[in-house]
Amino acid sequence: MAVKEKKDQKTVGVGVEALWRAMAKDTVTVIPKIMPSIVRSIEVIEGDGGLGSVLLLNLGDHHVESKRKQTEKIVELDDSEYRFALKVLEGPALTLRNFSALTTSFQLSKIGEQETLVDMKVVYETEKEEANTGDVALQPAISYIQFLEKYVLES
Repeated sequence: MAVKEKKDQKTVGVGVEALWRAMAKDTVTVIPKIMPSIVRSIEVIEGDGGLGSVLLLNLGDHHVESKRKQTEKIVELDDSEYRFALKVLEGPALTLRNFSALTTSFQLSKIGEQETLVDMKVVYETEKEEANTGDVALQPAISYIQFLEKYVLES
């Protein structure tokens, strides 16, 4: 099994501080608000919500009963560099896509007062690499940033 990665960038029309707060500081409350059909709630089951904390995501009804929970660990949280990363420990993000490992990282960079560059990277392992596997792994991160931008703009 080889470790692969896929990167992308997106410029969003919100300030870096507001985006960082929604993404990294308030993630437990923000994600269920911006994606309620996907994530109903998030609980911190280990740690204090900071670096090293383990989160339990209670997923929406579109998942079969046995696949309605996912655990993720905050593996990077750097306030000064605006870096945030989550590693999926178990759940549908791994099993439905045949990943044995999946980590999603975000790096925010200020462009202007109300403009932020978001660098996204997924690092994944799979035994069944297909032509679009990297795109499939990255798509939730892209959607997340789009939802976050909309949330921050409306807040």
